[in-house]
Amino acid sequence: MIAYLDTPSGISGDIFLGCLLDAGWTLERLRFAIAQLRLPADEYAIDARGIMKGPLRATLADVQTSEGHAHRHLADIENIIGASDLPDGVKRNAIAVFTRLADAEAKVHGTTRDQIHFHEVGAMDAIIDIVGVCAGLHELGIEKLFASALPLGQGWTQSQHGQIPLPAPATLELLAAAKAPTRPAPGPGEWVTPTGAALVCALATFGQPPMTLEKIGTGAGTKNTPWPNVARLWLGQPVAQGAGMVQLETNIDDMNPQLYAAVSDKLFAAGAKDVWFTPIQMKKNRPAILLSALAPATHEAALSQVMLEETTTLGVRVHTLEDRHEARREMREVQTPHGPVHVKVKFVAGKAVGAMPEYDDCKALADKLHLPARQVWEAAATAAQQLCADIRSAQ
Repeated sequence: MIAYLDTPSGISGDIFLGCLLDAGWTLERLRFAIAQLRLPADEYAIDARGIMKGPLRATLADVQTSEGHAHRHLADIENIIGASDLPDGVKRNAIAVFTRLADAEAKVHGTTRDQIHFHEVGAMDAIIDIVGVCAGLHELGIEKLFASALPLGQGWTQSQHGQIPLPAPATLELLAAAKAPTRPAPGPGEWVTPTGAALVCALATFGQPPMTLEKIGTGAGTKNTPWPNVARLWLGQPVAQGAGMVQLETNIDDMNPQLYAAVSDKLFAAGAKDVWFTPIQMKKNRPAILLSALAPATHEAALSQVMLEETTTLGVRVHTLEDRHEARREMREVQTPHGPVHVKVKFVAGKAVGAMPEYDDCKALADKLHLPARQVWEAAATAAQQLCADIRSAQ
């Protein structure tokens, strides 16, 4: 599944959470995800409700904290997230968002990311917003996020450093680093917060993708405005584009193998559908690796750049694929004797033909309960097959 974040009135962490909750993620799952951070339970409360924004119904996510002004370094936040029981992918994305924030704040204040003190964005509500959004995208099965141009307004606002102009300096640095498209806001004020900018810049690709719509999640902002203060998350399936897939590959015989994992991560972040490594023999019988990546043709330039920058290769080959058939996938949740696990259900011609557990969920449960990961995975696989049979019976 893919999603497109439409931001007619800007974006913030709580508006993004509202979109996810309105799209079908439950408040209980949000609270469960945040509980994995082991924050003091008496210092925060998370709620949500449906409200009207002008003529439009939307979901307002409400995060209340009693922590006051917190001053955390990036390492403090990394420790909080890293010590949690969240899936590894959620942890990586959340830390990536905070790292972008740290780099932007460091540039604004003329220091380094390790020295920067987070103020507003290091507070508990920002941690809940960022980790909540990353967990919601994961649990809804959104494999690729896209976003519209962001509306920027003028004016002034108060911060821990005193009065600052809008857009906030950190917001501008985040958007500049991501080369994000912008447009004038519908009115003066702050419509893109640093937290919202960091989430979009770290997790999304700017542009509207061709897609088949399945559902819409509408999140509400707290400000009352003459226009509907909402953002909308469009969820659906990517539309096949015929000769829209490419396979990129390159031979590497002089690179430290320890670096391949980082290359793979960068390629997936740049839009690769799959990445794989094949042992080969090159001239003079030298052992080498064939690095391959499969991606939409629109991501060819980005993936080529990653291969050239992140490896020792001097060239990348590109093969155009005339077609590619994909099975529709849907993320569901099953109950096991060890706890809930997400499974990916595979559909062919509209029929459920298989289901597989999410490894990150199984590993998190296994670590939490001190069980072998295999034991949790097998229980989840049994429940997944029963779910698949139930879906077929209902069709």
